[in-house]
Amino acid sequence: MSELVIEGLRAAVDGQEILKGVDLVVKSGEVHAVMGPNGSGKSTLGHVVAGRPGYEVLGGSVRIDDVEILTLPAWQRAEAGLFLAMQYPTEVPGVALRDLLRASVGTSDDPEVIDERMRAEAVRIGFGEKFLERPLNVDLSGGEKKRNETLQLGVLRPKFAILDELDSGLDVDALRLVSSRVEQATEEDGLGVLAITHYSKLFQELRPDKVHVFAAGRIQETGGAELATELESTGYERWVEPAPAKPANGLPDDPFADPLA
Repeated sequence: MSELVIEGLRAAVDGQEILKGVDLVVKSGEVHAVMGPNGSGKSTLGHVVAGRPGYEVLGGSVRIDDVEILTLPAWQRAEAGLFLAMQYPTEVPGVALRDLLRASVGTSDDPEVIDERMRAEAVRIGFGEKFLERPLNVDLSGGEKKRNETLQLGVLRPKFAILDELDSGLDVDALRLVSSRVEQATEEDGLGVLAITHYSKLFQELRPDKVHVFAAGRIQETGGAELATELESTGYERWVEPAPAKPANGLPDDPFADPLA
């Protein structure tokens, strides 16, 4: 049993604090959904945990099995068992998916075994084998890139995966295949999942153990799977501070109002 423990995590970009004290524990085989409005800091949470450059960590801790990973570069966090499925996967010209995975999987694994694992994963998510030879994500559609990320997840078999809006860009059939594959990884490999999303459609196949409402840089409320369904109908309004009123600049609030009335 492994644990991803996030405690009091605070982080800033360009001097502006985005994460304002995040506490979260994900155990092997669990699925935690992080749902919230645009600009609430959900993706920042994923990026800071994965070690993306450009963020200033102001405080807190992120540990995998009692190993502090905030001080590690991104590649060592991956070695520790962390995987980030990016919202906008990066194109890497000149590097084929097959070569990337051969280099990333443990060196003790037989290359033939890795190749067989890649082909098997491609079949499971309906991803053509031709993409194994293509440069990573180059000229792929949004949906193909998300399948590509899912294939990498299946081959690498990390301890924990952060899925940053995995559902964006996928059609109904692709979403079912991809989310089913991640759910199977939680059962077969004990994968722990932190799924960042706006919508509950991802959870028709990938079943969350806990749903966290994320707003204003921290978790505001935690509930069961039913909370995701509730959010679809109620939205995030009660956790979002109203925008400050704009100055009138000498003009009436209603430009069509009769000034003599």
